[in-house]
Amino acid sequence: MGLLHHGRLLLGIDLGEEYAQISYNTGDREVETLSLVAGEEQYNIPTVLCKRVGANQWFFGKEALAYAQDEQGILVENVLGLAVRGEPMLIDGTTFDPVALLTLFMKRCLGLPAQAGIHEKLYAINITCEKLDSRMVEVLNQVVQRLQLRTEKVFYLSHVESFYHYVTKQPKELWQSHALLLEYRGTKVISYCMGSNPRTTPVVCYVEKWEYNMPPYEPMPEEEAARREKMERLDREFDDIATQVCRRTPVTSVYLIGEHYSEEWMKESLRNLCMGRRVFQGNNLYSKGACYALIERAQPSEVGQAHIFLGEEKLQSNIGMRILSQGEEIYYALLDAGINWYEAAQQFEFYMRGGNELQIEITPLTGRESRVETVVLEDMLPGMSRLRAKLFLEDERKLKLEIEDLGFGSFRAATNYVWHKEVAL
Repeated sequence: MGLLHHGRLLLGIDLGEEYAQISYNTGDREVETLSLVAGEEQYNIPTVLCKRVGANQWFFGKEALAYAQDEQGILVENVLGLAVRGEPMLIDGTTFDPVALLTLFMKRCLGLPAQAGIHEKLYAINITCEKLDSRMVEVLNQVVQRLQLRTEKVFYLSHVESFYHYVTKQPKELWQSHALLLEYRGTKVISYCMGSNPRTTPVVCYVEKWEYNMPPYEPMPEEEAARREKMERLDREFDDIATQVCRRTPVTSVYLIGEHYSEEWMKESLRNLCMGRRVFQGNNLYSKGACYALIERAQPSEVGQAHIFLGEEKLQSNIGMRILSQGEEIYYALLDAGINWYEAAQQFEFYMRGGNELQIEITPLTGRESRVETVVLEDMLPGMSRLRAKLFLEDERKLKLEIEDLGFGSFRAATNYVWHKEVAL
């Protein structure tokens, strides 16, 4: 973006199957998270809709849950999951497109800042989800198109990358070794451990992910002895998980994400986690990280320029080719490592003096050796040719090339033939 955003609204939206959150920044203050109740930390917006029976009236979030509880409407849960699965919903006798339902939910969410008295002009949005595969990107693109937003600056990132952006905005001593996130959700504890390779330039940051089984928090027994036994089991099992993770690698800071963490049951586990480490608890890290990522796009920081994050949804390699320029062979960069695969695209024109082969250089930033992939243009006409090449990624592992023959002026007519090629990354 490369522009100051003072007085303009940046939104980081955490979009999950159970709830959404919105963090924001207007350029003149710290990143804040929108609370549903002023003065309280009620950040979670349930990812649900409710349709009033017999009327085209819709509610969302906590209002939808309350309305459905009064048996006045039909509750639609997990609108994100429905849209990703592409399942049409029969609601009150009418079939609804699930992407349209998710669009409605997002539209209502985007109305919340104004309701909270935030009236700056919307400048950019970052939507963060647990995983950004090709289907999720497709759904988000459809939603954004239907929303007809007043900004074209809409980006996506995974929870893992949000964690990276949040952590790197903290004091360096908190992540000089490894930073650990432990998210307690349902019957799982999801672990993200962020480390870096200082031997590379820029410094490559990466996140390792592990999942562990954990007893469900709810329902907590009312009877005192059973309640105490349940809490002791939670404490013991979480302590085992934290010990396993911290045994793998030295950790300087720990972030506990989720609503089920409580000092009421975290006796031994919390004491052990705090030994030689800083421990933080909250549930708005992802939306804040998404907002920090927008600030980094607008105003690159020294830390941001010195580090590069290579997550699953990132292009892991620099991609280029050798070309002749003024009689000298040079490396021509096509795509840079570290960009999101779904944003990676390049179009350019070049000349070929005979032959029908292109050499694509792939240089991983993960420590593996560089390699050259040969792309053959079958049935290429002999002689000088001008070609137009389009490069893009179909997913994080597949580079697609579309190369069109434009001929060579009056010497050779254009065939306009297009070669479609694929290179595995």
